[in-house]
Amino acid sequence: MNRQLPPLNALRAFEAAARHMSFTKAAEELTVTPAAVSQQVRTLEDHLGIALFRRGNRSLLLTDAAQSFLPSVRDGFERFHDALERLQSANGGGKLTVSVAPSFASKWLVPRLGEFGERHPEIDVWLSSAMGLVDFAKEEVDVAIRYGAGHYPGLDVVRLLSEYVFPVCAPKLLDAGHALNEPDDLCDFTLLHDDGPEEDDSCPDWTMWLKAAAVECVDGMRGPRFNQSSLVLEAAVAGRGVALAKSALAANDMAEGRLVKPFESSVPIDFAYYIVCPRGKSELAKVGTFRNWLLAAAKAEPGEGP
Repeated sequence: MNRQLPPLNALRAFEAAARHMSFTKAAEELTVTPAAVSQQVRTLEDHLGIALFRRGNRSLLLTDAAQSFLPSVRDGFERFHDALERLQSANGGGKLTVSVAPSFASKWLVPRLGEFGERHPEIDVWLSSAMGLVDFAKEEVDVAIRYGAGHYPGLDVVRLLSEYVFPVCAPKLLDAGHALNEPDDLCDFTLLHDDGPEEDDSCPDWTMWLKAAAVECVDGMRGPRFNQSSLVLEAAVAGRGVALAKSALAANDMAEGRLVKPFESSVPIDFAYYIVCPRGKSELAKVGTFRNWLLAAAKAEPGEGP
């Protein structure tokens, strides 16, 4: 086998074609023509002296040799990319892409990012907000904030914030003539429901919360429903009813006086917020700077535990 390294463009074309199992889709990604991808792959095959694809009329299959070769190529590109990032961000600055769920982004992170920008103007934070979890192997993301049980194999994981759940409402709701001094008073109020995608059995819905509080006069299934926690809180701020809020998400609205706790009753839940990133990314100065700032911001939060 030729020990001279093959052309980088040929390796890129092979990796993209193998990932998409299509010369056409690889060409779209690389902004070249399918014929150019095919030619680059043939150049690599000629260089290695090995066939990498079985080409059919409408199909493309990896050979056994290619299946063995592909993981090393991908690992090589990932290492090369990480090395370039470390070189380019040796001064601790540059672009930092953060993946975060929409509710946590809007309710906790964004209100605090101004302080980070003032402290670290050399770092440009790019937020990527989506409901699904980021795939670090495929997406250009440096660090993510995930809400869950904390089990993320193969990633560096640091616990950021624990969570508690408790009722909240707008102050004007309490000024409307209805007392809300104890759980039984909820019979006079609309319940707002969080139907977010999280699957945490320890997180109470209204039916569970009312049962634990021994409230029998309220139907825990009644009331409007929302598929994101931030929407539930916005409805509560607007005075539409009483919501069961997660402490971290409600903290800013409570600090600004838009939401209040009508009575003291906090339930700890199993899920929490975690800072996660690939192990190679954790060595970047900008990632370390952002992670340390997040932890300091979380530590400064007022306690909302039981």
